[in-house]
Amino acid sequence: MNYDLNKFSEQQEKTSTLAALKRLLALIAHEKRNLWLALIAIMINASVNLFGPLLIGRAIDKYVIPGNYHGVLVYSGILLAMYACGLVASYLQTKMMGGVGQRMLYTLRNAIFNKLQQLPVAFFNQNKAGDLISRVNNDTDKINTFFSQSLMQFIGSIAIMTGAGIFLLCINLKLGAATLAPALLAWIFTKIFSPWVKRKNAANLKSVGGMSAEIQESLNNFKVIIAFNRRDYFRKRFDDANKGNYTTSIKAGIANNIFLPVYSLLSSAAQLIVLVYGIYLVSISIPHAPDAFTIGSLVIYFSYANSFYNPLRQLATLWASFQTAMAGWDRISQILSLETNLVTIKEPGSVPSSSLLEFRNVHFAYPGGEEILHNINFEMERGKTYALVGPTGGGKTTTASLIARLYDPTKGTVFLDGKDIRSYEPEERTQKIGFILQEPFLFTGTVKENILYGNEIYKDFSSEELENALKNANLGSLLAIFENGLETNVLASGDSISLGQKQLIAFMRAVLRNPEILILDEATANIDTITEQLLSDILKNLPETTTRVIIAHRLNTIENADEIYFVNSGEVIKAGSLDDAIERLLHGKRVS
Repeated sequence: MNYDLNKFSEQQEKTSTLAALKRLLALIAHEKRNLWLALIAIMINASVNLFGPLLIGRAIDKYVIPGNYHGVLVYSGILLAMYACGLVASYLQTKMMGGVGQRMLYTLRNAIFNKLQQLPVAFFNQNKAGDLISRVNNDTDKINTFFSQSLMQFIGSIAIMTGAGIFLLCINLKLGAATLAPALLAWIFTKIFSPWVKRKNAANLKSVGGMSAEIQESLNNFKVIIAFNRRDYFRKRFDDANKGNYTTSIKAGIANNIFLPVYSLLSSAAQLIVLVYGIYLVSISIPHAPDAFTIGSLVIYFSYANSFYNPLRQLATLWASFQTAMAGWDRISQILSLETNLVTIKEPGSVPSSSLLEFRNVHFAYPGGEEILHNINFEMERGKTYALVGPTGGGKTTTASLIARLYDPTKGTVFLDGKDIRSYEPEERTQKIGFILQEPFLFTGTVKENILYGNEIYKDFSSEELENALKNANLGSLLAIFENGLETNVLASGDSISLGQKQLIAFMRAVLRNPEILILDEATANIDTITEQLLSDILKNLPETTTRVIIAHRLNTIENADEIYFVNSGEVIKAGSLDDAIERLLHGKRVS
């Protein structure tokens, strides 16, 4: 399965904004009560803003023009009470939506991070960490900004516009239709340009992710940059990414601001229509007639026209924010819609086998690449030591990765204890198989915390109890290599300890789990000869049932292996003796 998010984005079916919004709202379905309360508060505030102009117009006709100041004071008191209610409602909806926005941000980031933990190694090989970080941090923040600051204002503006439009049409149908005509042009303009605005914002978010990826990659490899004195290369790469982000930001800024001047122009046109047509209606109206269009009516009309077009101008900014949020949601939903291809299957039944591990007709190819392993068949027995040798790029680590089920074969089956390895739950499989990588990853913390990572049996052990457990597993001698023993500080960057010490921690972490199969991928490559002998003695003292799979270029590390497999050109064949393996390395098939 191809997990490249860039290709996924290109191939993804286009969905409507409404459908995308429904999927987003489904994530915060538990906030339904707060959303409804906020909506009620908005409706109260909108009602105050809508009925205010009507009362003002009536007061002008009934009390201001006749000079009845008592009525003016009464209406003023009513308006004051209404606007006070509107203020309280506005405060409540702002407070509630701020909480909804923050909780949604929390939910979104949790959902993305949990999804990332479910995805296979192939996903992380095909996507840059910096871009994923940008999706978790930046894209979710865009959605939070819209929901906490803009959504209710967006809904409130639409509610006021709808109510104002109804009042305009009810008071005078012809004048109302003429006043709303520019709004129809605004709707057509928005319909045409919204997809373009969303594309520009999506491109900008993608460039932000690309720049984050570039920074993260460059900083991770900064030692190499310094060693080769290629700061110029670092600067050029960053400058290119920064220029790309600058260009997309300018285009997104232009796109986001395209609505405001157009909406303002149409708003001015509507006010001009009200002024010209309204004065005409006042001039031809018969005084005191039931349907007379009075000065008060004109004031009401101006107020409702403003109530309609002022929110429309606000929507120009809010709509751009909405398109940015939806572009961010598209990038997030790409991750959330992915499913791991390493699913646990229901085992139809065990296959009779005396072997601990068996490859049966196994083929493998990385996504989008050529086949690396062709029809592989071999078995590994319990308690033996196996060595995988071969030229660089021959497929040794790929074979080990299939044993540990970091990947699944494209064809064929890997059996563990006579069962399809895919039928094991991840917890059971990782307990049975330990894997020490060529470049082990450690977390920022202490040696103790890294050793106990993922180990349910020892997770609550004190330092003293863990030391005893390590001694019982013949690992106690390795602690002396660390300055402060279990309390030695470890940085994820690895700067606090040597690469060899990192491999020792990974070694202790794996052996302490007492796995049935222990895979060592160049696990002694960065360790001195004395420490390597220590590890060799520890491996010899592992339980008799533990099967060891060793990948090494240094032949002295595999000279005591029970069986040696030569891996090259898509084949895994028995090499026989160590001399035979050396002969194959020197004169055998080269990597194609």
